[in-house]
Amino acid sequence: MEDEVDRLVAAWRRERPDLDVEPLEVLSRVSRLARHLDRARRLAFAEHHLEPWEFDVLTALRRAGTPYQLSPGQLLTQTLVTSGTMTNRIDRLAKKGLVERLPDPSDRRGVLVRLTDEGRDRADQALAGLLEQERAILGELSRGQRGELAGLLRRLTAPFDNIPG
Repeated sequence: MEDEVDRLVAAWRRERPDLDVEPLEVLSRVSRLARHLDRARRLAFAEHHLEPWEFDVLTALRRAGTPYQLSPGQLLTQTLVTSGTMTNRIDRLAKKGLVERLPDPSDRRGVLVRLTDEGRDRADQALAGLLEQERAILGELSRGQRGELAGLLRRLTAPFDNIPG
């Protein structure tokens, strides 16, 4: 079975035989798959009236477990955005009634961000929709192939996840 990346690689090998274009065989496919996944994510989130960034914040809180709350600093770490961006996102989610700010009992100056019941329901529904979309994307692979692919991709991404800052 030939795909667009095979044609792209063949063209580069013809035009630039002096270059080793082997990385394109993997990373161009990863890039193309990422675009398809982004479309699927946006569709799943839009069905629940959420933007991707809203889903990221809500699900970070949901994964925290009861009482579904984190400090803004913890949210920064999990969502990889700046402090100013996170403040804006929390404000917008609070305005929609999906999160609330509470005083941090362990720090008089601090706050905690807590998921509301509505926020938890929307996060749960959007996650179910996302998983349905992702299962469809992976539908051509057996369970064993999915496990093997996950392991290989983990090996590539782990060094990036462990870079400070």
